[in-house]
Amino acid sequence: MNILVVGGGGREHAIVAAIERSRQDPSIYAVMSKKNPGIAALCEDYLLEKETNVEKVVEYAVSKNIELVVIGPEAPLSVGIADALEAEGISVASPKKKVAQLEFDKAWARNFMRNNNIAGCPVFDVFTDKAAMDAFIDELGNVAIKPSGLTGGKGVKVMGDQLPDVEAAKEYAASLLDMGSVVVEENLVGEEFTLQAFVDGKNLAFMPTVQDHKRAFENDLGPNTGGMGSYNAAGEILPFLTAEDVESSKQIMKDTIKALYKETGQEYKGTLYGQFMITKDGPKVIEFNARFGDPEAMNVLPLLESDYVDVLAAMASGTLDKVDVKFSSKATVCKYAVPAGYPDDPTKDREVTVGDIGDAILFYSSVYEKDGKVYTTGSRAVAVVGVADSIEKAEEIAQNALENLSGDLHYRSDIGKEFLIQRRIDHMNEIRGK
Repeated sequence: MNILVVGGGGREHAIVAAIERSRQDPSIYAVMSKKNPGIAALCEDYLLEKETNVEKVVEYAVSKNIELVVIGPEAPLSVGIADALEAEGISVASPKKKVAQLEFDKAWARNFMRNNNIAGCPVFDVFTDKAAMDAFIDELGNVAIKPSGLTGGKGVKVMGDQLPDVEAAKEYAASLLDMGSVVVEENLVGEEFTLQAFVDGKNLAFMPTVQDHKRAFENDLGPNTGGMGSYNAAGEILPFLTAEDVESSKQIMKDTIKALYKETGQEYKGTLYGQFMITKDGPKVIEFNARFGDPEAMNVLPLLESDYVDVLAAMASGTLDKVDVKFSSKATVCKYAVPAGYPDDPTKDREVTVGDIGDAILFYSSVYEKDGKVYTTGSRAVAVVGVADSIEKAEEIAQNALENLSGDLHYRSDIGKEFLIQRRIDHMNEIRGK
């Protein structure tokens, strides 16, 4: 089978690596804006092209007799590449534009949740008028501000964190109005986690829960990033969650898929990412993404015991209920090495070399290869993943790998450490009144 992966980051490297493990021995192709050496090494052929260039992506897919496509990043989904490929008779295991707006239009997504009585929706409203928006911010008192469109995971700001007070919240919200509508919602208090699922339009196959770390520096300090690393526990449930938390979150995602079809007349086929905040009132939806998270894909895909090509084909054909989707009950810790100065003032075009990383898995992300050498671009560069029977052992494997990367790089060594996880457990015990 000829399979095309659109995208050239760490998430896509993880996707390609999972496809490459298939017993069906597929031929893998890729479209990426820069040459990711990890992806290129696993491909029959690749096209260096802007991933949102619909015409070129479709033309390449047709020329290579592609039978199945996976779209990694959100931007190609937002321009309707899945729709264009399906119009050519090519199966796609990623959602079409109308249902992918669950991610790329936050105002639409919140109104969709409210109109369909989806549980876990925070108090919110959508504004294009500054005076009305300021009044709502005053009314809520503690808010999160979100641009409606795609921001690469860095546009959301919350009070008590990036915004010191109500006036700062108003000022930031006003600065976003030029780009379109602004979502203002209650600032949720709790612990974040990610729940992802394979979806075929009706059926959902869930993956282990993961926690991402957005802050750039140790101890969850510094500016937000695309994600500095993530971990999951051996089994399905993170240490600070309960089985009920996870079941409630799964139900929210099932209800969302059902309501999407009712609202749009289109089935959602692909990976669905739910970012949740577990609060004193149960799980609340921070946002949905219409694809794998990055870095969360790098935690769960190495644990997938089922043949990923079978899963992709089943998502595209609506037969996911016929596939027994299984994950290994191991723990993983993923840590990113990023350019020095990331995210505010990152160095660029610096060489990265990989030494002895032991048992860790390495995924190249925002890098490019030139003359056999790998260079940074200014965004997250290389992810390393430790897989073991416990978070503690997985963390040791990942940390050892990080220390054997060379270059003008920065990383967080605390992700997956016992003290940081215990802080989450203590925080949730406090919130639950234990």
